[in-house]
Amino acid sequence: MKLAKLFLATAIALGSATAALAADYDLKFGMNAGTSSNEYKAAEMFAKEVKEKSNGKIDISLYPSSQLGDDRAMLKQLKDGALDFTFAESARFQLFYPEAAVFALPYVISDYPTAQKALFNTEFGKNLVQKMHDELGVTLLSQAYNGTRQTTSNRAINSIADMKGLKLRVPNAATNLAYAKYVGASPTPMAFAEVYLALQTNSVDGQENPLATVQAQKFYEVQKYLAITNHILNDQLYLVSNETFADLPEDLQKVIKDAAEKAAAYHSKLFFDGEKELTAFFEKQGMTVTHPDLAPFKAAMEPYYGEFVKQTGEKGAEALKQIQSLNK
Repeated sequence: MKLAKLFLATAIALGSATAALAADYDLKFGMNAGTSSNEYKAAEMFAKEVKEKSNGKIDISLYPSSQLGDDRAMLKQLKDGALDFTFAESARFQLFYPEAAVFALPYVISDYPTAQKALFNTEFGKNLVQKMHDELGVTLLSQAYNGTRQTTSNRAINSIADMKGLKLRVPNAATNLAYAKYVGASPTPMAFAEVYLALQTNSVDGQENPLATVQAQKFYEVQKYLAITNHILNDQLYLVSNETFADLPEDLQKVIKDAAEKAAAYHSKLFFDGEKELTAFFEKQGMTVTHPDLAPFKAAMEPYYGEFVKQTGEKGAEALKQIQSLNK
């Protein structure tokens, strides 16, 4: 009998301890990126910072590798309050506002400071952030640098002439397709998971991605050449569901916001530092790195800017004008 009471008392004590340790808010962060990515490392840092600064009141679980669906599905989940956090590029909002593709027009955004100004300093960018909040149900917490896209191939690219006829794998996004088409390559949309095998078997001649992705996916094992084409700069937005954010008291909202800013700075540093080191890494792996003259690449894209304006009308024309003015 005494033993039974001891077990009961122990169980109650353990239950109380568990309850005391339980978070007030159990939140979810979904992403496309896998566990080896810089994005995941930064999200881990974000979750740790939030837990620490909230004194354990907020616990964030990470769901990498598209476990909760693709980015479109996760954005909808944020709107519906079914998911709390996710990543999305500024240009990805072209799904809802076609003129947002301006963020990914090849050679329009020259560097990350320009990307920051494009989103936060232009009327177009500020209006987009407001529409994301009011119409899509998501709040922008912070912006991070997510790498600049380069081109790998099975033949050397020393000039734009070497792009002619190159069967180039690109994601099924208008701006990436346009990059390949207007510089003379043959754009080949393909699921990301299929790229390594396609490169290995020469089903495609090349692909384009930030250097961190080339390393993480080990594309250097099946590609001999890397051309520094700097054609599209990627950012990454830290997003929270309006519903989730509104449920938090002000002090915890500040914890989330501050942690997102800190994580974005770390996120950006991972990419900047990595890009400084990766060219040498790829050369050690046997890749030949070339630096073609980019002026002809930029000139080749001019007709596409006209197509963009034609498709998006006055909104697109104004967005392009405002962002191009940042480079002057």
